Amino acid sequence: MHRRRRTALVLAAAIASAAPLLTACGNDAHPGAAAVVGGQRITVAQLESRVNEVRQAQRAAVPDETQYQQVVSSTSSLTRDTLHNMVLDQVLHRAARDAGVTVTRKEIQQMRADLERQTGGSKGLETAWLQKYGIAPGHLDDNLRLQLEAQKLAAKLGTDTSQPAFWQALSKASGELHVDLNPRYGSWDVQKSSRVDAKTPWVREVTGAGDELTA
Repeated sequence: MHRRRRTALVLAAAIASAAPLLTACGNDAHPGAAAVVGGQRITVAQLESRVNEVRQAQRAAVPDETQYQQVVSSTSSLTRDTLHNMVLDQVLHRAARDAGVTVTRKEIQQMRADLERQTGGSKGLETAWLQKYGIAPGHLDDNLRLQLEAQKLAAKLGTDTSQPAFWQALSKASGELHVDLNPRYGSWDVQKSSRVDAKTPWVREVTGAGDELTA
């Protein structure tokens, strides 16, 4: 369980940062796209949809308005964190494919069953993943596949997910995919396989939760 928890912390949507949201002003060099990975666009609409799923799940879990606003405030970087993980998902999948690693539906179901026993059932697992990692229930299995790919890739490399050899494989995959982020969301550090904030004069900071999806 310790390795799974560590992998989840590395790869899950909540990256434990509270950096201010970003809203672009001026020309958009990536019209309609939040990122381009391997020639395929992750559209702003797709990103917004994923973020809205998390917000709706948070609202359902925390009906009290004051508490909900506290949750929103504590996850103010949700849009950028979500994009980070949508990109990282594809990078990791490419690295796993390059290494001949595959994950079966049966393995995902087994991992989920194991975790459900530890968290008090399906609902408990969904709540835990939403609160800890910002994963909406509808994408929980996708996240478990991601974690299994990471674990199996690390094992294939004779290392673990905290070691340089693992991240070097992801760096190689990032380079192959030519990850390109819309500047309003920062940029992609190929060496670290991670999104970084760009400091540009045409970006302003905003703090209102209502501005989340324009970040």
